[in-house]
Amino acid sequence: MGFGGFFSYDKPGPGIKKDGPKKKTFFVLFEIWWRNLWKLCLVSMVYSLLTVLLVPSGLAAAGITNVTRNLARDKHSFGLSDFFETIKKNWKQSLVAGIINTVIDIINAFAIYFYWFGDDMLSIIGFGFSVALFILLRFIKYHLWLLIITFKLPLKKIYKNCFLFAFVNWKANLIIGLTEILLLAICVALFFIPYPIAWVVSLLLAIMVFPGFTQLLTQLLIFPKVKELMIDPYYEEHPEEDKELRVNLGLDVEVETDSVFEDKHLETDDKK
Repeated sequence: MGFGGFFSYDKPGPGIKKDGPKKKTFFVLFEIWWRNLWKLCLVSMVYSLLTVLLVPSGLAAAGITNVTRNLARDKHSFGLSDFFETIKKNWKQSLVAGIINTVIDIINAFAIYFYWFGDDMLSIIGFGFSVALFILLRFIKYHLWLLIITFKLPLKKIYKNCFLFAFVNWKANLIIGLTEILLLAICVALFFIPYPIAWVVSLLLAIMVFPGFTQLLTQLLIFPKVKELMIDPYYEEHPEEDKELRVNLGLDVEVETDSVFEDKHLETDDKK
């Protein structure tokens, strides 16, 4: 079988009619989110807990990415079981990526703090560079976990592709980033309301609602570009290969996949 047998047939989804009318992403987002609200709340709560307990949050990020990727493609997800199954299958790259991201974020946060208090031209330039780096890294992360759980590629090549997506997919990145700022502003604003119930609501939104919502939005917006630039070119070179598996990938019908692609430059012995 092509791609080293990395397709999964365990969890079939309802699919979408190929010639059916397409809804606007805004309506699709809220429709999917509302239909899976409780499932996403549970996953978001576990994601938030693991993010606090495990400073390198790559494991939790991989788990919630798989759940929201499947839901964004109108596929069934078992929620927490898929969350932990994804961590189990992708823990090595997810853990390493989480550590790398954490180290870079700490260094960059220190740089922003350091340059903020400077009053010379060097400090202004350094502050601007650090903020730009923060935004770039944020855009990279939007794609990082999807590529880790979807493609069998070396981590170095995954980061390279994410760097390119940070620029070529800038519109989607900007929408996701602005949405995150808006949701963060809502949580902060609630804390300024002098009533304990507002603080509780803010915490519940931050822990149980917003993580799943933003991840679902992310997968809805970034997958089309990933498909266009990474998945479609492969099938253009291999038009007769894995037609049935192509359907399971969701190119013609929206159904679920696990890690499905291998780097064609890898040695044959690396294939399963």
